[in-house]
Amino acid sequence: MILCGFAVAIGSLTVHRIRADFNRQVSEEAKELPSEMTIQFRPFRVSPPLADLAPASENAVIRLLTPAGEVVDQQPANAPALGPPSGEAQTVNGYRVISRPAYVVVSEGGASVGRVIVQYARSDADTESTVRRVELFLLLGVLAGSGLALLAGMAIARRAMEPIAALTTTAAEIARTRDPSRAVPEPIADDEVAELARTLQGMLHELDAARSESEAMLARQRRFVADASHELRTPLTSVLANLELLAESLDGEEGDAARSALRSSQRMRRLVADLLLLARSDAARVVRREECDIGRIAVEAAAELGPVSSEHEIVMDIHRARVDGARDELHRLVINLLENALRHTPAGTEIRVSTGAGPEGKVTLVVEDDGPGVPQELRSSLFERFVRGAGDRGGSFGLGLAIVQAVAVSHGGSVKLESSPSGGARFVVLLPAYSDLDDDGKDHGPALEPVVDQLG
Repeated sequence: MILCGFAVAIGSLTVHRIRADFNRQVSEEAKELPSEMTIQFRPFRVSPPLADLAPASENAVIRLLTPAGEVVDQQPANAPALGPPSGEAQTVNGYRVISRPAYVVVSEGGASVGRVIVQYARSDADTESTVRRVELFLLLGVLAGSGLALLAGMAIARRAMEPIAALTTTAAEIARTRDPSRAVPEPIADDEVAELARTLQGMLHELDAARSESEAMLARQRRFVADASHELRTPLTSVLANLELLAESLDGEEGDAARSALRSSQRMRRLVADLLLLARSDAARVVRREECDIGRIAVEAAAELGPVSSEHEIVMDIHRARVDGARDELHRLVINLLENALRHTPAGTEIRVSTGAGPEGKVTLVVEDDGPGVPQELRSSLFERFVRGAGDRGGSFGLGLAIVQAVAVSHGGSVKLESSPSGGARFVVLLPAYSDLDDDGKDHGPALEPVVDQLG
């Protein structure tokens, strides 16, 4: 835009100057022309001849007219019509025309007897051609200048933006790796970009320090929870053994108090076990794995809950589904899913448990109920710790589903909530299947087959 504005201004001034010079030149020539010629009336003769005063190379036209406008003589003979004489300069048929009076004498050296009008004109074709060439050169100059300015601007911008691009790449890499310890490249030039790089480096340093402190604090907390849970198991075992003896040996109010304390201690042991499992999961401690059948684990878990599930019907469709896992943790996973279904469904409803082969080398465990389902506002936080539904009637700690997810993830699997066709909740656990591939690349392990049809 600056180049275009500059070109328009320079072009206008140049064109105006070219035309003004042409008009000035024509005006001066027309002014001097009457003084350079002598016109004799009888016989009519012009000295010097008009051909000498208006050479063809200059595209000039001279006409002699009477005051009445009658042409007396002209050069060239086929000169174009220039219109009637006028006191002002004018442009007619592409000619700049100026009229000046001249006196007529009887003979050379004689007295003047009248006057004629000398009409002098020059074609402006050469001038307009020059104007067009100037305009064309200006246009080409603007285009070439714009192209060069664009290339130079892009090169300068690319060089100026290289530090910004390097900062952007590093920031994207830090966002991808979540590693604030990476160094930010600092430009050589000590400018605003360098100051920005130093500021970002300082910010990342502080974030890295804060992250290290947070991770250290979390590690200490996990270690404390794991150690405390582990240390609490031994005294709790002793307390439970003594309370069981008291509950069996005491009667009346003292026996009721002992049994109440026994139930509270059992819940405490359950909580300690849950916290220990979660602490191991957080600390990525891997428990010894072995081949086990998730279907048989489900049968054992359902049998363990038999005394507290008399008001529900547990229907099981179990097929052998082998995994490489920690049996106790998988047992805890199934127990928690079943207890969650028992806790949140009304009496007389059905709970369905199924195991079998899943997609892409997975095995599935599905626990489905006919209850009211999970409220929409709880779905996003269902697997978080200490989250309890409004209809929880079992006095849980809100750790059951968090443990289910922790166990599934630690075994390389996943758990998700789906909507049951009956309107209840449907939990689907996917775990990697145990492989019995021999050297021939074929699975020679036992086929999946039904184990249990129904457990009531």
